[in-house]
Amino acid sequence: MMKKKSIPASKPFLILFLCQIISALDVPLDSKLLEELSQPPTITHQSPKDYIVDPRENIVIQCEAKGKPPPSFSWTRNGTHFDIDKDAQVTMKPNSGTLVVNIMNGGKAEAYEGVYQCTARNERGAAISNNIVIRPSRSPLWTKEKLEPHQVREGDSLVLHCRPPVGLPPPIIFWMDNAFQRLPQSERVSQGLNGDLYFSNVQPEDTREDYICYARFNHTQTIQQKQPISVKVFSMDSLNDTIAANLSDTDIYGAKPVTERQPVLLTPTGSTSTKVELRGNVLLLECIAAGLPTPVIRWIKEGGELPANRTFFENFKKTLKIIDVSEADSGNYKCIARNTLGSVHHVISVTVKAAPYWITAPRNLVLSPGEDGTLICRANGNPKPSISWLANGVPIAIAPEDPSRKVDGDTIIFSHVQERSSAVYQCNASNEYGYLLANAFVNVLAEPPRILTPANKLYQVIADSPALLDCAYFGSPKPEIEWFKGVKGSILRGNEYVFHDNGTLEIPVAQKDSTGTYTCVARNELGKIQNEVRLEIKDPTMIIKQPEYKVVQRYGQVSFECIIKHDSTLLPTVIWLKDNDELPDDERFLVGKDNLTIMNVTDKDDGTYTCIVNTTLDSVSASAVLTVVARPNPPFDLELTGQLERSIELSWIPGDENNSPITHFVIEYEDGLHEPGVWHYQTEVPGTQTTVQLKLSPYVNYSFRVVAVNKIGRSQPSEPSEQYLTKSASPDENPANVQGIGSEPDNLVITWESLKGFQSNGPGLQYKVSWRQKDVDDEWTSVIVANVSKYIVSGTPTFVPYEIKVQALNDLGYAPEPSEVIGHSGEDLPMVAPGNVQVHVINSTLAKVHWDPVPLKTVRGHLQGYKVYYWKVQSLSRRSRRHVEKNILTFRGNKTFGMLPGLEPYSSYKLNVRVVNGKGEGPASPDKLFKTPEGVPSSPSYLKITNPTLDSLTLEWGSPTHPNGVLTSYILKFQPINNTHELGPLVEIRIPANESSLILKNLNYSTRYKFYFNAQTSVGSGSQITEEAVTIMDEAMASRQVDIATQGWFIGLMCAVALLILILLIVCFIRRNKGGKYPVKEKEDAHADPEIQPMKEDDGTFGEYRLFSFVSSAPF
Repeated sequence: MMKKKSIPASKPFLILFLCQIISALDVPLDSKLLEELSQPPTITHQSPKDYIVDPRENIVIQCEAKGKPPPSFSWTRNGTHFDIDKDAQVTMKPNSGTLVVNIMNGGKAEAYEGVYQCTARNERGAAISNNIVIRPSRSPLWTKEKLEPHQVREGDSLVLHCRPPVGLPPPIIFWMDNAFQRLPQSERVSQGLNGDLYFSNVQPEDTREDYICYARFNHTQTIQQKQPISVKVFSMDSLNDTIAANLSDTDIYGAKPVTERQPVLLTPTGSTSTKVELRGNVLLLECIAAGLPTPVIRWIKEGGELPANRTFFENFKKTLKIIDVSEADSGNYKCIARNTLGSVHHVISVTVKAAPYWITAPRNLVLSPGEDGTLICRANGNPKPSISWLANGVPIAIAPEDPSRKVDGDTIIFSHVQERSSAVYQCNASNEYGYLLANAFVNVLAEPPRILTPANKLYQVIADSPALLDCAYFGSPKPEIEWFKGVKGSILRGNEYVFHDNGTLEIPVAQKDSTGTYTCVARNELGKIQNEVRLEIKDPTMIIKQPEYKVVQRYGQVSFECIIKHDSTLLPTVIWLKDNDELPDDERFLVGKDNLTIMNVTDKDDGTYTCIVNTTLDSVSASAVLTVVARPNPPFDLELTGQLERSIELSWIPGDENNSPITHFVIEYEDGLHEPGVWHYQTEVPGTQTTVQLKLSPYVNYSFRVVAVNKIGRSQPSEPSEQYLTKSASPDENPANVQGIGSEPDNLVITWESLKGFQSNGPGLQYKVSWRQKDVDDEWTSVIVANVSKYIVSGTPTFVPYEIKVQALNDLGYAPEPSEVIGHSGEDLPMVAPGNVQVHVINSTLAKVHWDPVPLKTVRGHLQGYKVYYWKVQSLSRRSRRHVEKNILTFRGNKTFGMLPGLEPYSSYKLNVRVVNGKGEGPASPDKLFKTPEGVPSSPSYLKITNPTLDSLTLEWGSPTHPNGVLTSYILKFQPINNTHELGPLVEIRIPANESSLILKNLNYSTRYKFYFNAQTSVGSGSQITEEAVTIMDEAMASRQVDIATQGWFIGLMCAVALLILILLIVCFIRRNKGGKYPVKEKEDAHADPEIQPMKEDDGTFGEYRLFSFVSSAPF
């Protein structure tokens, strides 16, 4: 438990003041306790100090007080006792001190004017009210007066005086006409604070006969009206006419015209004045000036600034208003009236005085017998107020003596008080501007302890939060409080507890083990009492999955999660808010158990969404922002400025970017002259730019539009701008992509890309086409053609170069001189074949061919390359009829050699070479014969194993499909395989090439063998074929095998299969030859040897490969 610190020696006043703080009792606001405790009277309600009453209604002077026992009431009037029993018109309300003066039944309010004061008294003291000044309101009539019309010359100043009757309170003044319409006011005409109507200068329109001043008396709800005032303004023209009518022709006459005048102050007068205002009131300063033109008023404070936030200007700046003034607002305020002819100023010296106001008002003091205390009454004002004390409504100097009381200026010091020291003290602070009166009682009580907190009260607290266990108590002297945990627990001490002065036990961080019963004990010298309360600790509510920031496109769907965890004994409620307000009443918002879903999202859904989880003990929340994005709104207000012949400036206002910044703007144009309705891309600018300088072409009727682009997409195009037609001009450019290519051997076709409509720069677009033979001293031949894109020159030599140019022109002139291009007249087929064709055989599948190039003159066109035709004449290992496939390789450019891949070994080939240009192929060179050497054979066409016996197997095979040379022998290898698939020793047998079967004997019975079989030429062994077979177990099985093979049904089945295979072969042969005698097909042949891989076009080793097939009737 925290210990009290000792107080060092200091001034006696400070010690006593601290004793008040430490020792004074606080009485809890418990209704039952308050009913039982004795208490001096306290004034709870009273009428205002200055009480203006309606003389037509009953006067009610309020005075309400409380105390124990209930107080009795008495009144004084003008300082003497007011005996209400002797006045039949005055009654006092029951259980109250409020007086009611019956005016409506014959009484007169004037008879009850005066100063009233109420006293509330019981056995513990007496409290008094303020001095209440009762005055009936007055609304007197205007005195009768004869008002002369005001005749004023135009431009002069004028003041219409109101001079309302003196009323209580002062009336509100306003000016109206006979139709009860307020007269218009302005910088020239305005009403002053005194109610007068000021004209800085009069104008002819000010002439009227019904300027009426009205005074409204709010208390009596009456309006008094002054007699109408007539004003007639003479203009200079009418005044001159009047003078002229009354003078002879020989007289000199004429009024001066309206002349401008520098400002003159109408109010206040002079150059300086003074003003006194009370602290807290509204300061109103006024300056109204005459002059022509109408002066303008300006206010300054000399040596300082006008107070910010409290300064206002009214009545067209003629009135300076400062609210809630303080002493700091004292000073000199200058108003300056100025027009074009000069200025005038006035200085108002403002002094802020102050009626008394509290610094420290005395407070009620509850003490125990023998205790000390103080009452302090401190007030300020200007001038400084005097402080006087009263005891029970009597000046303290003549009040009954109390030995425990000592008065020290604004402080009363009490020491060792007794119950008889109870009293009500009044502090009066007054100066010439007013007074303050405050009641404060000293109540000395002797009471045993009482605990006001209900017994067995249950407190439920969230874990790790503070737990506050109440023990509201009262006793006098002030009881000491102790806390225990459990029925027989020890007193609670230590830093884990905080003991508050009001008896509350605080557990700063309550944990689960804090749960239990706690006992509060209150004791003083008059007794002891205790009370038990219970504490339960609950798990905190948590949001374990909070809503997250979302960006969603307009009309999309979005969902926020809010998954919670809470104590099982608490019932949570989940509320969703949007921007700290309720969700819109919209069926698109779907609130689920742990989520919020928004369907068909709109721009209005943008904002912050908060999930709030409430229980009876705690509340948690989490928020996330939803940003709704969409394509931008289209730009608007397109404007064209700075129009020049070849440029213009376009500006626009961007539309709403819809939460996705605009990245760039796309500017498009329409040519209403050449392509109406078709929009073309012009340029684009960054999204921060809203103007662009555009380049223009002549002879185009431009309209522009702008498209905004953000990450979501493109906006709709803006409305088109106004149209702008540029002037015509000669073309700026010539046609592009000019070419000269002959389509026939005796012509030249000149083509170009026509200019687009806006490129023509003017009407009458045509082209001047010029050509001449290159390297020949010829003149240019030119023709002018219409707006086309081709011209054919006939009768040209075959394939000769020409210089060509195409120039644009229109009705206004020619485009700049065009550049020349080289073209050629038409090609013809080459005239000669390549010569000196040589073949070098590299290996059995690859050969290299060489040739001499043909003379370029004989090519008669663009040399595209050479084609090599080659085909197989016969195989040297066998003779048979077969399809002849002609292969073609194309070698680009001026190549003189190439590689021939994919040849078959041990074969005879022929080839020829032809030159190729853009027209076609030239004649073929004589056929060249060459042969390929032997190679390794392909695998045998089949391997069959038949007639198994106990120790023998019969092998049959077919020769290789591609022998690729002369077969020298066959190689047979075999080895046994046991039950675990392990291989036994390998046996090799060489078989003559003319054999086609073999019987292997001396084999193991019931054994599986694996066979490897391949053919050989002089070059080497070919690829092998493998098979597996098993010898039989005994002779019976072998007999059954022979029997099956000799059965008739088995022989018939084998014949049927052979017939079917023969039919399929015939069909295939017919389909293969269906295309004619010399069908041609293209193919490419890849070879595994990297030396013979096809090469690129510019390599020339391999060319384009094509295959030709034909059937030869002669054997090879």
